[in-house]
Formats: sequence, C-alpha cells, structure tokens
Amino acid sequence: MAVHGPGDKHTGQAGESGAGKAHGLRANPLFLRDEELRQAIELLFFAYRDFTAEPDAILARQGFGRAHHRVLYFVGRHPGITVGALLGILKITKQSLSRVLGQLVREDFIAQKTDAADRRRRMLSLTNKGLALESDLSARQARRIADAYRDAGALAVEGFRTVLRGIINDDDRKRFSDGD
Repeated sequence: MAVHGPGDKHTGQAGESGAGKAHGLRANPLFLRDEELRQAIELLFFAYRDFTAEPDAILARQGFGRAHHRVLYFVGRHPGITVGALLGILKITKQSLSRVLGQLVREDFIAQKTDAADRRRRMLSLTNKGLALESDLSARQARRIADAYRDAGALAVEGFRTVLRGIINDDDRKRFSDGD
C-alpha cells in the first residue's frame, strides 16, 4: 500500500518522513497498516474538531469563522507581518484573505500600516481589541494542549511533535527547529 503520492513532499523510505529521518528513527511497520493509519486520520479529525469547538463558538458570536481565527493568530504571533507573508503562511488566495482581513480591519481587530521602506506593502498588527480576542482563543486552546501534554508525558509529547512535523510540508517544517 502506498502511503504517499508521487507529488508530495515526503522523502525517504516508506513510513519515514524527513522529520523522522532527522531524529534517526524508523517507523514501526505495525503503525503503517491501513487500520492504524485510518485510526490516526480519525484521531486527527476528532482532535481538530474538539480543539476548535470552543473558539468556533466564540468567533461565531462575533460573526467570524476559522479563517478569521487563523489571521488573528498569525498576526498576533508575527506583529508587523506583511500581507504577502501572511498569504504565504495561510496558503489562501488574495481574495479570500481580503474578505477576512477587511472585516477584521473594519471592526478594529487588526490595524494596517503602510511600510515606510516600501509603500506598496501593508504591515499588520493586532489592535487591543484583536489582542484580547486572540489571547482568549489561544488561552483556551493552550489549556487543552497543556492538559493533554501533562497526561501524555515528555516522551509522548516529543513523539507527537515529531509526527506533526512529519505531516506538514517541507517549507513549513523549516519554521520549527527541534527545540521549538
């Protein structure tokens, strides 16, 4: 059974992503069985559903959705980020970002400033209102992750982080060092 398609960014032997090779680990063949892989897919679906449920409800009260959350999160993590850099992270169209960003700017969650060095570039930052919302959303999600980390223990946390790094594409994986 082929786990990866010919066009993906994973390299190495079957079951061995770039992240796994970096740690000198090889996948146990039992984890590569179809049932094990399908269970992992289901776990990711359920984890994402529960990870986003509480923030989704808060965002819905504001008339926002997950796209707004992603913009708030990454602008909060990278104050002064340009629209172009944000597009690169989110991998969405300019039109999609424009709709979401326009609403966040109009409702005073995000401020735009023209870059003094290049007037074509817009730099983004959270307003106090945006910071309050982003902090609330992230705190709720951080509590959920912290609880799971505490229950799992250090070795499981490192394994989880290794698996996540192995799932994301090579370009995004470079954003994270082994110590992050």
